[in-house]
Amino acid sequence: MADAKIEIKMGGFAFTGEGTEKWLSGELEKVLAKLSELADVTQLETTAAENSEGGITKKKNGKLGTLAAFLKEKNTTSNQVKKFLATSVYLHDTTGKNRLTTTEVKNTLKNANQPKLNNPSDCLNSNVTKGHCEKDGDKGFFVTDPGRASLGM
Repeated sequence: MADAKIEIKMGGFAFTGEGTEKWLSGELEKVLAKLSELADVTQLETTAAENSEGGITKKKNGKLGTLAAFLKEKNTTSNQVKKFLATSVYLHDTTGKNRLTTTEVKNTLKNANQPKLNNPSDCLNSNVTKGHCEKDGDKGFFVTDPGRASLGM
């Protein structure tokens, strides 16, 4: 018979345990150690479910970290066209938005204390020419699979 019972709910994540006090405290420690990781996954699933445009949000290759680290990892800090593309991928994966604007990319770089792009619209047009991005009328643009592949994703 169980001596102890615990129930934890955090967003869409729930843990319920029932058993001896010793066993339950061990399991609780494991859950608490993984709680931030589980919360990220739960938040990501919730964002995908709530996305009004029907897109699925998922992180590629694990956690993205900061924009600066992502740009450095993808070796895009010195090429403005690649920096625009990498920032767009970062925005797609962290915000869950299906469509982006050049203003959003520009502001994201500014807010992350990254050097600005000289001409974000020209960077977008260069990526469209290469097939790395696709414009969607007044709704903005999105990164294509070949665009992701060009960054090694």
